[in-house]
Formats: sequence, C-alpha cells, structure tokens
Amino acid sequence: MVAGTAGWASGTAQQALTGPPPGTAAWRAERVPGLDLPDPERATPAQVHRFFAGLTEDRQQELVTRHPLVVGNLDGVPTELRYRANTLALKADHHPRYTHLSEAGQGAEAGDGAGTGDGAGTGTGTSSGAEPRQILAFDPRGRGQVAEVFGDLRTARHVAVVVPGSDIDAGTFDRTDDVYGTPAGMAKALYAETGPGTAVIAWAGYTTPVGLGLDAATGSLAEAGADRLTRFVAGLVADGLPEPTVFCHSYGSVVCGLAASRLAATDLVVLGSPGMRADTAADLHTRARVWAAKDATDWIDNVPNIRVAGIGHGPDPAAPEFGARRIPAHEAHGHTGYFAPGTDSLRAFAAIAEGRAR
Repeated sequence: MVAGTAGWASGTAQQALTGPPPGTAAWRAERVPGLDLPDPERATPAQVHRFFAGLTEDRQQELVTRHPLVVGNLDGVPTELRYRANTLALKADHHPRYTHLSEAGQGAEAGDGAGTGDGAGTGTGTSSGAEPRQILAFDPRGRGQVAEVFGDLRTARHVAVVVPGSDIDAGTFDRTDDVYGTPAGMAKALYAETGPGTAVIAWAGYTTPVGLGLDAATGSLAEAGADRLTRFVAGLVADGLPEPTVFCHSYGSVVCGLAASRLAATDLVVLGSPGMRADTAADLHTRARVWAAKDATDWIDNVPNIRVAGIGHGPDPAAPEFGARRIPAHEAHGHTGYFAPGTDSLRAFAAIAEGRAR
C-alpha cells in the first residue's frame, strides 16, 4: 500500500543526528580551576541555565569564545550568549552550504518590514548595515541544523516555534523558492502578521526525511526530533521565556505528536499533517490546546491515514473525530500555502500565537 501511494517508495534513508552538541569532547576536556562545566549530554536545560547565570560576564565570554559550537547549541544557555556563540561558529565555518546564514535578515518579502527584531550586536554580524540575523542554533554536522529568531525574545509577551517537515536542513532553511514551505519563510510571515509583541523561532533542529521514502512514512526520525524539540523548548522556558505556541507543518506534526506529552507549550498547531501518531487529541496527553488546519488542495489528502506495522502516522488531525480545534484554511493553496500573506489560515495562526483565539 505504501509503496504504491504518493511515491513513498522513492527517497533517501537518513540517519538521525542525536546526542550532545558538536565540540562536546573539547568541552569535557576543559579544566577551569574552581569551575565544574555541566555535561552537555546529561545536564538538564534548567541546570545549564543556572550554571551560566552564576558566571561573570568575562567567564561567560571566555566559554563562548573557546567553545562556540557547544554554547551556541546547548539548550538552557541564555539567548544572548547563544547568538554570540553562533556568530563565531558561522564565521569559523567556511563551507559554502552555510554562507547564506551569515547574511543580513531581509524579512518575509522585500519591503514587508518583518526583520529580525532588536538583536543588533547579538546576532550574526554583517557588513551591509542591515539587521543581523539572530541565529539561536547552528550545527554544521550532517545536512546541518539551524534555528533563527524573528523578533526580540527577551521582551516578547508571546513566543512561537515553527517545526518544519521533510526536505528541510541548513541548506534549504530559507531557500527562495517555495518560501512559505521553509521554516524561515513561515516564521517571517507569522512575525509580520503578529507584530513586535511576539517573537517567532524557525526551528530546523532535527534530521528531516528526504523525499517521500520510508523515512517519511515511519516515525524513527520523528522520535529523535521529538526529543530534540522537547529539550529545545525546555531551554527557552529555563531562560525565562514564555511557553511557546508550536506550529507543526507536515512531517513536523509527527514530531510534535510524539513530543506532545512532554512539551511545555500553550498550543500545538498542526497544518498539512499526515497524522500525529495518536488516534485522538486526547491521546496526545498534553495540556496544550490542539489545533489543525488542512486546505482542500493539499496533496497530503492523498496519503492514507493508516498505521500498520510502524508504517503511517494514524488519523487525520483535521478530521472532526480527532477532536482538534479546526482552523479555517479556505484561502490557503497546496501543501505549503498556509503561511502565505493574506490567507485566513495565517490570520488564525497569528490570533493563536498572540493568545487571542478561543
């Protein structure tokens, strides 16, 4: 059944990137008199945050400079230090695949004003005079993983996290074609619709499936992604930020479904979902409100909502019997049109992110 549906027999198998941040071996080997560094693999985000909060500014900067890949990717490290660390990591990485991440932020569309907030001096530096990008995570291993912030996390009353689906990595994170199918494009559009009281994080922090092969039909990559998402959000909360609304697109909704019971979120919003590995919203065992959107032209409707011997992701979250709150998506088009400006779905997303939706 799967082999004959939606081309799922094609695609390239991926190995999930798991474990502590790159550079952990050097971090563990560091000997600082009077200072016990937290183990990046074992310390909780709350423990990591307490450790960094207890350091002097000079000592914080020393760790940022000596271990940028650890500090920049370690959940629980204060936001501002992660920005600085990832600035250094990107400057040191000369792989052409990541050059675009060092460029200035440009907004969702030219002239729309959706920049990267008030992070001047904290994000990735540029020579153009435009606003620096606020890179909250940068892991160059494998296909590359990255998270970028739009808005000011430190002053935001509301925070949203966008979790993408298949074919997303550091190279395709903010590609210029099919913009609203990318995490950066979705996050920029949402930030432009909500305004300065909300910060939006585009999170490409897990190994996504490539194409429509077995990886997309099974949950192994989603399970690894769920662990990473849970820890990432815990790091935001440990840093004193509001619990976020989490937007989950396509295969990203499988990640969110598996993370739901552990995820510190006010709302879970799934769009273009193949299923959440749960039979009903209640089976997610989350205190977050669960929302679902699917437009009539989305090809995801051609994917059977089955779950047999590990294949498939279960019932459609947008179906009435699932029990999620339905989001209008009459003006969205296709699988990647939900965040397109002017759509009813984007307006609804903004209302949810700002806590206005009921």
